[in-house]
Amino acid sequence: MARTTSFSATALLTTGSLLLSGCSLFGDGDDPPPVEEEFPYTREGRIFQDTGQDEVLRFSITGLERTPDHTVMYYEVDYPDGFEGSNRNLSMPHTLVDPMTGQVFREYLDGDGLKYGSVSPNDDGLYPVHDGVTNEYRRYFPPIPEDVEQVTFVGSGLGAMTGIPLQDVDEERPDPENPNGPQHLSPDDPPSGGENLTFENRPPDDDAEADQGWVESFVDSDIASITRDGTTETISLHSDVMFEFDESELTADAEEVVRQAAGSLTSNVDPDNSEITVIGHTDGKGTDAYNQNLSEERAETVRTLLVEELDDNYTYVVEGRGSTEPVAVEGGPDDEEARARNRRVEFSYEVSASGDQEEEDEDGLGVAQRTVTWPAPFTDDNGDVVATEEHDDVQLDVYPLRRDGAYVIATVALTNNSDEPVIPDIGADGETQAGGPEQFSSGSLGGLQLLDPDTDLVRYVAQMTLGDDRSTGFAEEVHELQPGNTYDLVAVFPGPPADIEELTLRAGPFGELPEIPIEE
Repeated sequence: MARTTSFSATALLTTGSLLLSGCSLFGDGDDPPPVEEEFPYTREGRIFQDTGQDEVLRFSITGLERTPDHTVMYYEVDYPDGFEGSNRNLSMPHTLVDPMTGQVFREYLDGDGLKYGSVSPNDDGLYPVHDGVTNEYRRYFPPIPEDVEQVTFVGSGLGAMTGIPLQDVDEERPDPENPNGPQHLSPDDPPSGGENLTFENRPPDDDAEADQGWVESFVDSDIASITRDGTTETISLHSDVMFEFDESELTADAEEVVRQAAGSLTSNVDPDNSEITVIGHTDGKGTDAYNQNLSEERAETVRTLLVEELDDNYTYVVEGRGSTEPVAVEGGPDDEEARARNRRVEFSYEVSASGDQEEEDEDGLGVAQRTVTWPAPFTDDNGDVVATEEHDDVQLDVYPLRRDGAYVIATVALTNNSDEPVIPDIGADGETQAGGPEQFSSGSLGGLQLLDPDTDLVRYVAQMTLGDDRSTGFAEEVHELQPGNTYDLVAVFPGPPADIEELTLRAGPFGELPEIPIEE
């Protein structure tokens, strides 16, 4: 069982790496579990293909080397039930994630979007596949910080492969000798004698670029929400809790809310960068000038009360942004809820890197509680099904949740019980997502949420932010389900406190599935 410690939204980052020194993070001075290299790490299951030939894939990571210049992943692919021809796996791009800090690393690409490493022998970037033949591949990622020992891999189409250890080497493996891929392009000409299919290697050059970023998470409650993106956190207080309509004076209940926010800020704000930006927002009703003025007045009112609650070690910046930065789309069927969410006052700040907090601050906001466990060990299966529902001839099976660093992984299986291909809708159109932030409800699994029924805290599917205002859901996309086929899919959420042992899964049209256990 993983050793855990709860703390209020403290990401414990220093130059992108988690501080593991001292005993405050995981308690009792325990060292992390030993990392044992047991390559290959193999998972097997059905994947989505662009051809509709959604066969069972066996995916094996045979090495993950950290050189002075790159991170190099070696892997093998074969189809146990048989498959021939060229194919394109429709899973998300190959991605390595440090589950402790949330750093994200993707493969190096050239200017044409082609991957470095194993070179396709076809002009279309696809690779030949032969029945009973294993293909060997190599891919390059940016250097991963030296103190990261294990990562989680996603992108095979087979869910999250956790606990993959990094191997420190001076030089990567030699290139394949006499790669035979170009000689076996035709399905009628497979390699003989159990020979694997290999390809020419192309290491990254000066034109290589790779997406890097952070996992961004969102936790919501009736009075506040918190967003975490790298080293920046934003606590958002819902204005309807703080102010009467069109007013900038605090309500009677607002003082308690600000006091709770102050408790979280005391634990969270980096003492070496103690600036807190207080930002007011309005909905889209009213003129731009009126909204700008109201947002500034509300931000200043909250700052005044916050100063009374905190000591003199903080500096404050007050901003009003009117209705220019909505988090929910107004004008739709849930317009009232969307406008209510857009009316808010935010505290934005850099997170603490001290790691000194040893106990959870019970006076803080519940949304700000966060737990970091050790990286989840690798497993080649999802465990036993713990809940099942059916909607429009599609069956949803749910497996236990798994803690992985600062996150929790939800794995579900979708089975098409009809006689025709179908694309199920698990989007965010149901009442439980009304007014929710658009970014965290996007994607075909955007309707999934984790609810703590004791506190009513809601955890949304995390996002991966990749720079240039680009982001993508930290979840597999659902494509066309072929008749009779079952597909495993994952969605990643911010992890709940250590004492939470089960959560309710909101699954769009499949409804709410209670008491989904969390495995350490």
